[in-house]
This record gives sequence, structure tokens and C-alpha cells, in this order.
Amino acid sequence: RSSMKHSLLEVEDLKVYYYTREGTAKAVDKVNFIMNKGETIGLVGESGCGKSTLGLSILRLVPPPGRIAGGKIFFGGKDLTKLRNQEMPEIRGKQISMVFQDPMTSLNPLMKIGDHLIETITSHENVTREEAKERALSLLSNVGILPDRFDDYPHQFSGGMRQRVGIALALALNPDLVIADEPTSSLDVIVQSQILDLMRKLRKLYDMGMILVSHDISIVSEIAEKIALMYAGHLVEFAGVIPFFEKPLHPYAEALLRSVPNV
Repeated sequence: RSSMKHSLLEVEDLKVYYYTREGTAKAVDKVNFIMNKGETIGLVGESGCGKSTLGLSILRLVPPPGRIAGGKIFFGGKDLTKLRNQEMPEIRGKQISMVFQDPMTSLNPLMKIGDHLIETITSHENVTREEAKERALSLLSNVGILPDRFDDYPHQFSGGMRQRVGIALALALNPDLVIADEPTSSLDVIVQSQILDLMRKLRKLYDMGMILVSHDISIVSEIAEKIALMYAGHLVEFAGVIPFFEKPLHPYAEALLRSVPNV
């Protein structure tokens, strides 16, 4: 696969279907795109268009009754759709990680913040607890959390601070790709922009690729280099941010841009 040299992720003809008694819902239908190393892609579309399912399918975390019905997801030269379930933990967290909309998805309410990070690091890497603690402190510092919060519990943090912890957890093992699923949608506007600034800074610092999943094109345009627009399970537009805004090709893209206050 010659193009894999520069690309981080190649999605080919991906289909993710939900099979129910009422019939088959094609959440992701024949989606193709290539993502380069270190690139940020904004995956945009209205609720239910398939964007979150696409993000989850890259990590093979599509909840039942959904499943990958066809296609390929190449990452690091491997087709992730072909890996056995027991091979995926080696990829998840370590090479591809996720920032969830609700940070409590990845936090245990009974566990101190620092211990979350230490456990993540020691369970994947052969390091002492002391070394892991040092790394954990540095991660927290990179996301703007002071060392004196290391032994606090999730409930002692605000929503925005919890999301910072969620981001630190996603970065703990230095992944090549982070998928952030609506990471700011439950936060107020000021905190949203702080988290976006943080993510932009960390993308450079950790030299990683990022897929930012959002229904809000104005948020995505602040941070992404390319826009992937989904509509009813299809990827209807994939373009650089500037061409996307200046000359959208798909009627849905035009309608979407008209609804955005002076982007």
C-alpha cells in the first residue's frame, strides 16, 4: 500500500449497519477517505447522520445491534476490521484513543484522578509506579491541571476540568490518532473555546492526528484543516477548510453554511 507512507488512516468503502426488527439502518454507507499523519479532520453533520458511528467504528466500538458490514479501515498498515477482538486493546488507547462527549464515560467516580492516569500507563507499559506518576503529573500539567489536584476525585472537578482529565487520559500513551466525539458540546461557550485551544495546542505538542466529531461547523472550522461532511450515512464532502467554506460542492454543505452566523 504505497499511499500508506504519508497517510495515517485509510477508510475504504466502509459500511456500518444497525440490524433491528424494523429493518436495517445504514448508519455509515460506502464511506471513503484518507487522513494524513498529524492532520486534523472535522467530521461534521447533523444528529443521526452517522458521524459518531464512523468515529466508533475506527476503534471497533460500535454498540450492538450495529456492526461493520463491509469495507476496510487501514491504520499502521493493518486492516482494523480484520483484527481479532483480543488484538484491539493493543490499538485502543495506545495507537488510537478517544475523548468522549461525557468525560465520566472514561472516569471511575471512586478513583482519584492521578490513579486513572497511573493505571492507564502501567497497564500498557513496563514502567514503575513512580515513573508513571511523573508522566501523569506532566500530562495533567499539559492540560492545565495543577499537581495539587492529583489526589482529587472526579466529582471535585467542574465539567470543563473533567474534560481536561479525559483529554489527558486519551494522550497518556502517546497515540498517533485521537478521535474526539463532541468533546465540548456539554460545556458552556467560554469553556468550549478554552478546550478547543487546548486541543489545538496538544495536537502540535504530541504531533498526532485528530478527528473532531461535531454537529457544530463553526467549532470545527477553528481547529480542523479538512472538513468531512456526513449526511444520512454518506460522506458527501471532503475538502480543505478554506475551499469548503468558499466553494461548497454539495447542496447540503451550502445549506449548512447559510445557517452559520458569519463564520
